[in-house]
Amino acid sequence: MSRRHSNRDASPLLVFATAAYTANCALGASVAARLIDTSRFRWLHHALYIVTCTTVAAAVALGWARGPRTSGRRAALALLPAAAPLAAIPYLGSHGRRHPLVALAVAPFIVAGLVVSRLPADRK
Repeated sequence: MSRRHSNRDASPLLVFATAAYTANCALGASVAARLIDTSRFRWLHHALYIVTCTTVAAAVALGWARGPRTSGRRAALALLPAAAPLAAIPYLGSHGRRHPLVALAVAPFIVAGLVVSRLPADRK
């Protein structure tokens, strides 16, 4: 495996974390807009939240393990601040404006992690 390709090993995990986060936000917005009734499968939103938190943590750990001056390390640093709003969500309640605002605060960090993971690594 070439060095150029090996620096992108965390990218599939970042893509999976992004997909889980997007699905969770879409489900939450659909429930808030009363387009979907999840009263019989409320666990789905919680399961997507757990998958999102797990994949974000794994992407940060894997990216950090790639070593200094790699796109994986930079992506991990860009994604790391997402841990704060993800950790706060369960304690803020779900019946107010705070829940969706804090959930949306994760988006810039996920996008930044994806963008940075696709940039070429330093060649120094």
